[in-house]
Amino acid sequence: MALPLRHELKFLITRTQLEVVRHTVGHVLKLDPNAARNGGSYHIRSLYFDTVFDDALYDKIAGVKDRDKYRIRIYNLTDKNIFMECKTKVGSLISKRSVKISRDLAEQLIAADPAGLESTQSGLLRDIYREMRTRLLHPVVIVDYEREAYIHTCEEVRITFDMRVRSGLNSIDLFNPQVPTVPVLEHDETILEVKYNRVLPPYIRDVLTWACPEAVQTAVSKYTLCRQYEGKE
Repeated sequence: MALPLRHELKFLITRTQLEVVRHTVGHVLKLDPNAARNGGSYHIRSLYFDTVFDDALYDKIAGVKDRDKYRIRIYNLTDKNIFMECKTKVGSLISKRSVKISRDLAEQLIAADPAGLESTQSGLLRDIYREMRTRLLHPVVIVDYEREAYIHTCEEVRITFDMRVRSGLNSIDLFNPQVPTVPVLEHDETILEVKYNRVLPPYIRDVLTWACPEAVQTAVSKYTLCRQYEGKE
């Protein structure tokens, strides 16, 4: 089955730009229900995986057009909802596959043990099995941040502000809320992401351009930023 592909635009914005864009976008889009239930934003923690040769990292740095990144993601530092995900880049488009998993399976995957996944009905988990067996896929870094998200039904537009991005350094202790983390962006910058299906509605594009005319599109990666503390280049 073909992957549903979407556009994804990324910008690094300052605290001042954040306040302006947030105020403007709030008049056009609705606050994401998850953010609304948590006072306007929610915490995301992802544990990213890479191969023994760091293919995901170096493919990103090299600008390889087609690539995958695997991660386990939790919200608000609890194990209530745990997702195994694969984010796929196809040229300039992106797609994401996600499957909810148990705490036990998450712990098994963190131990880089794919036993039993070869017979699962989940295509994503079968891919994890293959990657762990053939390319020694394993957990490498924790990425923490606060997300404020807005949505619009037209073209499934989703605008997110990822704030206070921090690296868990060399820890893979996903469920430990006390893991030491360090900020990875200077001057408390925010990553603005704009996702949509085929065409960004002109009035939403105009709102963003008006609110943040100096923002420059970037290929910033939270995963790559967080791995720089290991001396990766």
